[in-house]
Amino acid sequence: MAVIFFDGDQTLWDFRTLMRRTLAATIEELRRLVPAAEGDLSVDTFVADRELVAEQLRGTVTNLESIRLAAFTHSLHRLGIDDAGLAEHLNDYYLQRRFANVDLYDDVLPTLETLILNHSVGLLSNGNSYPARVGLEHLFSATVFSQDHGVEKPDPRIYAIARAAIPGDRYVMVGDSIPNDVIGAQQAGWEGIWLNRDRQEPPADARPDAILPNLHGLPALIGTG
Repeated sequence: MAVIFFDGDQTLWDFRTLMRRTLAATIEELRRLVPAAEGDLSVDTFVADRELVAEQLRGTVTNLESIRLAAFTHSLHRLGIDDAGLAEHLNDYYLQRRFANVDLYDDVLPTLETLILNHSVGLLSNGNSYPARVGLEHLFSATVFSQDHGVEKPDPRIYAIARAAIPGDRYVMVGDSIPNDVIGAQQAGWEGIWLNRDRQEPPADARPDAILPNLHGLPALIGTG
């Protein structure tokens, strides 16, 4: 019996599309509340604001909802609006819609439902989409989120935490990130399977144990032993 951990964002659901759609709605809420707001209110700029803040807080803040709040605070400051209450409102508005509209890829449920018949399945994520928020809580034997432990993939410590959560002899990580889900897993002594939904060319310095364009072929690859 194998222990298979999955990444979340871009592996089980399309986080990027969901994030941009929810962020666009949140920007419209800002326009409604502050009609006179001037400056760059594009989704791309708000995404860049969040990436900047996340980098500034790397190693000190791991809670993603706190990082998102800091990002909205930064965006408002960039727009000349210093209003902590408004930043909190936008953060709440974003999070309520972000978790209410998670769409699983169509290969997720059949794959997980097949795997749990013979294996243990877990979720190992640097994100914050907990299984109960996306209707998958009944399928995972364990969930390990970096923000709960203060350490992120590809750090081998998060893989050690996941290994301790589910006993087993064979550990497999499945995800879309070569650094986090393949190289990180392999450095921790796991198998790293690259889920290459976008059919990109693998980097020359990476050697995934397997490459899949979707999850349909995973049960056969893992086997029943």
